[in-house]
Amino acid sequence: MLMRLYFSFLFFCGIWVFSSNRSHLLITLLSLEFIVLVLFVVVYFYLCSFNYEFYFVMLFLVFSVCEGSLGLSILVSMIRGFGNDYFQSYSVLQC
Repeated sequence: MLMRLYFSFLFFCGIWVFSSNRSHLLITLLSLEFIVLVLFVVVYFYLCSFNYEFYFVMLFLVFSVCEGSLGLSILVSMIRGFGNDYFQSYSVLQC
């Protein structure tokens, strides 16, 4: 019960950081990765408690790595194109 409360607290802390800080793209990507890691640990403990196979955990890790690399590539292309990663300096008409 305490472990479930701890993981819920970590997950909602990640959601709070993701929704409250909208100025930098890097902080937004880091909070998304934190949420993915918390979900990975929750799924891992859930599968361990029922003695299931860990194929889904490996598939989840593959998708989270793909999501992280896609986010970093978007970050690099935005920094090369605009010079910074501030959301306020971008215009929808320029993109």
